[in-house]
Amino acid sequence: MIKNENLTMLTDFYEITMANGYFQSGALKEDIAYFDLFFRKVPDGGGYAIMAGLEQVIDYLNNLKFTDEDIDFLREKGIFCEKFLDYLRDFEFTCDVWAVPEGTPIFPHEPIITVRGPVIQAQFIETMLLLIINHQSLIATKASRIVRAAKGRAVMEFGTRRAHGTAAAVFGARAAYIGGCAGTACAIADRDYGITALGTMAHSWVQMFPSEYEAFKKYAEIYPENCVLLVDTYNVIKSGVPAAIKVFKEMKPKKMGIRIDSGDIAYLTKKARQMLDEAGLSDCAITVSNSLDEYIIRDVILEGAQINSFGVGERLITAKSEPVFGGVYKLSALEKDGKIIPKIKISENVEKITNPGFKTLYRLFDRNNGKALADVITVDGEVIPEVDGYEIFDPNAIWKKKQLYHFYAENIRKQIFSRGKCVYTCPDIEEIRNYCREQMETLWDETLRFENPQTYYVDLSQNLWEMKNRLIEEHTIR
Repeated sequence: MIKNENLTMLTDFYEITMANGYFQSGALKEDIAYFDLFFRKVPDGGGYAIMAGLEQVIDYLNNLKFTDEDIDFLREKGIFCEKFLDYLRDFEFTCDVWAVPEGTPIFPHEPIITVRGPVIQAQFIETMLLLIINHQSLIATKASRIVRAAKGRAVMEFGTRRAHGTAAAVFGARAAYIGGCAGTACAIADRDYGITALGTMAHSWVQMFPSEYEAFKKYAEIYPENCVLLVDTYNVIKSGVPAAIKVFKEMKPKKMGIRIDSGDIAYLTKKARQMLDEAGLSDCAITVSNSLDEYIIRDVILEGAQINSFGVGERLITAKSEPVFGGVYKLSALEKDGKIIPKIKISENVEKITNPGFKTLYRLFDRNNGKALADVITVDGEVIPEVDGYEIFDPNAIWKKKQLYHFYAENIRKQIFSRGKCVYTCPDIEEIRNYCREQMETLWDETLRFENPQTYYVDLSQNLWEMKNRLIEEHTIR
């Protein structure tokens, strides 16, 4: 999605049929509805996710207009009344929106976006909000895991050619940068978002010359400031690294490195490091690529691999191990005559029972070390008293309680739109990335584990818990 591009018709068709139905139902079209966007499960069995995509949500909402072409297309369907099409022609977004800022660690079942407004509008934007947030939060989360596995070594996003389409490539690069990647192979992401584009040569460059030595020498002549040579076109140890060493010694580039894209990474990097050091090239960096993910990176580091940076492609840009984020968008309340009427969806699957009402999301931090203790969802307007002994309730069982001490509370959502006007200034990509890194420091190591992480508490205030259970009883007792 290009900035300021109108994607109003990028929606599920039932959003339009429902809008037409609300319109023809008279008073319903003016009813004020509240919708929450949340997700139910962290990908890869992890302990946290990363919020990403809010800037693109804002771009979408700022350009939400039906064109004459859109109206003509809908008229040809033969199922929409003319007055409804006139309504769409004059459509103006007037909703209020609250959201968690990009780069914030987020957890299942908490309302990361809430939309309040006329039901036709609030319902209609469901598809695009989910499309944007699901995709970028998925990639930012995967990137965060991979970056943590690298333990301080730079990770470059190299997945453009394996992304699921053009938008996935560009916004995947953006999300990966928020999650901690050092740069991207995607040139347009550099042009449009200032994410440093990285890359040197492919195997075809080497194959174009009579020998690796000649290929490397010509490259060093053209790029003496930063010369990174791909050494695995033929044989890493027997020809690639020796040719690179010879060129480095002759040409003396200011910055030098080799990249290995295949083979036994641990063995090859250890052997290459030995050869480079023996040649007096201890400042020559080693980069590896080739179908990497957080588990492979973790394992080769444990095996003693000598690596300065990683290029991660398909398994990052597609989140290959679990490529669905699973965010949903559910009605939580209606507003009539200024009174908020909570709504709930009940299911035999406990995790699918929604949290009703208009809500606020607080994060509670330890006063002593700044670590996040729990998130608490409250009825909007509730204030969490920053006193010892505050009690929170498991959303699904009152006998599960937690007592918190020595904490302070922050409302982690911001108002983004007020009556259809954007009231939020998007940080630039560097600010978002730095904020994400800072917020990750507030999470406990137990929550950051790849396997069997400690579950982070997302609980309800007593008022919200009582509201939820009252509604469950009303809808299940017959």
